[in-house]
Amino acid sequence: MTPKKDLAYLTDEDLGALGIKTSEIANAIEAALVAKAEGRLHTSPKTAILPGDGRYAMSTLAVGDDGYIVVKQVTVCPENPARNLPTINGAIMVLDAETGLLIAVLDANWITAVRTAGLSLVAARRLAEPDAETVAFVGTGVQAHSHLKAFSEQFPLKRIRTFGRGKANIDRLCQYARSLGLEAEKCSSAEEALREADLVVTSITLDYSIEPFLDARWLGPTSFAAITDACIPWKPDSMSAFGTVIVDDRKQEAESSKPMLPYDQISGDLTELISGETDMDRYAKPAAFAFRGIALGDYAAAVLAVRRALDIGD
Repeated sequence: MTPKKDLAYLTDEDLGALGIKTSEIANAIEAALVAKAEGRLHTSPKTAILPGDGRYAMSTLAVGDDGYIVVKQVTVCPENPARNLPTINGAIMVLDAETGLLIAVLDANWITAVRTAGLSLVAARRLAEPDAETVAFVGTGVQAHSHLKAFSEQFPLKRIRTFGRGKANIDRLCQYARSLGLEAEKCSSAEEALREADLVVTSITLDYSIEPFLDARWLGPTSFAAITDACIPWKPDSMSAFGTVIVDDRKQEAESSKPMLPYDQISGDLTELISGETDMDRYAKPAAFAFRGIALGDYAAAVLAVRRALDIGD
């Protein structure tokens, strides 16, 4: 942490060194969802712009009655790996909600990775089988790593299956899985990876020109899929095979210029799932959590990190 007067600057390395578990992020997200349902947390729908060349810019804003404002801006830049830069970059501002004064500036990559996995974990705790042993990854980059870490904290995993384009990313993910004591299998097709998987994570590049290649009908009757890539790789005519599809926010999805799936196929959103507004028996399987990311997730992760960092600094 690098202080500047009363301002804290937390790099991704600083944030990773705080030792925050994904389960803690998920707990913070659940608390934030309850606060939102009770009117104590106020959020705006995520905004996104596609400025060209495959770039995808997005921003979130949330204000809590616990004294914080969190604003995040990140951009997905597909050409960055060729520049030896991360694909996603951005920054987060944490401000005092009473005065509007800036408290901290955070790098955005660590927050984006852990809050996405935390959101998935919140849904998986309720929609996945508690004895899940096999997790399949389509896309093997940052989100695959963060989701493997998250799911390994929650489920008695024994193995992973992988399918993706980049051999180096696949090798790194398999190596990480083996370091956790898991078996790791490289699959020759997406169907091979998804068949008989208890958990599925898809996290391909956000590129709407990609032809859908995943079929929900390949999934087992009790599977759970965490879809972090706006459903881009999933064949639209197969999505009805899911008994349940939860989105992160109904309003945000309704206002999106590029819906992830037909609105009538949405079973509920995270706030409904966590607040108990709906009967859990209505959620049939296989189930999916399809999401874009919401301001609430960034808020929960950023506030938790800043509080932890300031406690350590005292």
